[in-house]
Amino acid sequence: MKVTVVGAGNVGATCADVLATREIANEIVLLDIKEGFAEGKALDIWQTAPINLYDSRTVGCTNDYARTADSDVVVITSGLPRKPGMSRDDLIATNAGIVKTVTENVVKYSPNAIIIVVSNPLDVMTYCAFLNANMPSSRVFGMAGVLDTARYRAFLAEELNVSPKDIQAVLMGGHGDTMVPLPRYTTVGGIPVTELIDEARLNEIIERTKFGGGEIVKLLGTSAWYAPGAAAAQMVEAVVRDQKRIFPVCAWLQGEYGMSDIYLGVPVVLGKNGIEKIIELQLNEAERALLVDSAEAVKGVMDVLDNMNANA
Repeated sequence: MKVTVVGAGNVGATCADVLATREIANEIVLLDIKEGFAEGKALDIWQTAPINLYDSRTVGCTNDYARTADSDVVVITSGLPRKPGMSRDDLIATNAGIVKTVTENVVKYSPNAIIIVVSNPLDVMTYCAFLNANMPSSRVFGMAGVLDTARYRAFLAEELNVSPKDIQAVLMGGHGDTMVPLPRYTTVGGIPVTELIDEARLNEIIERTKFGGGEIVKLLGTSAWYAPGAAAAQMVEAVVRDQKRIFPVCAWLQGEYGMSDIYLGVPVVLGKNGIEKIIELQLNEAERALLVDSAEAVKGVMDVLDNMNANA
């Protein structure tokens, strides 16, 4: 089993490290455009194998997509990170060009790969990869909800002083400020979270989750990487090991939730074929309204990319 991670920055390197440490693939290829960068990161990761006792081999290369040939899964993390005061939308023009080039090269050498996009702005970069991959949408999807629900569950665990292992949550919509956490589908050891936290406090936690990425940008001066990298690796694991995990994933909708031709975060079953099923929840009126608002925001950014392509 072979997995490629394109982009050896903080997120990509963390993803490769988690993949190796958990022995999710036999070979992990780390690729970057910066000379020697991926090679150095991969070598450093490989040298932890005797310490952490694993066999997965991590190798690096500089812009040599031939080394990625016949990958089973490819994770795309390439692009500029957000800086303080920069919205995800500000990144679209530059990162769309990067994701387009990466996707074309990935498909050239690994036409049967499943592609997981992590680059920001997430929803529209996943759409960009889909437009350039020329493969079924079930094999091109984005990592958003796994990270967002992790933040949400971490905040809840802290608030309740319980193990995050016992918290399950569903989150939908776009990746960013318009995401739609669903308290009705959030449980702690099987107990609805609404029975454990009052509505006002729960809403504060939800608001913190929505701006979770921005909170870290303000603290670090750059985007997060440990949680995003681990979230992408968890999705790779679900595919490689055909786990049939239910995750919130940025998926191409064709009629689900009454929406079409849009990449949006929804719960799916993730297995060896990529997205094996999109799960349609019975949303109430308020939840539905929030999802529609989020979809409109995402569609607006997708339209920007469509207009860029039309004028190219």
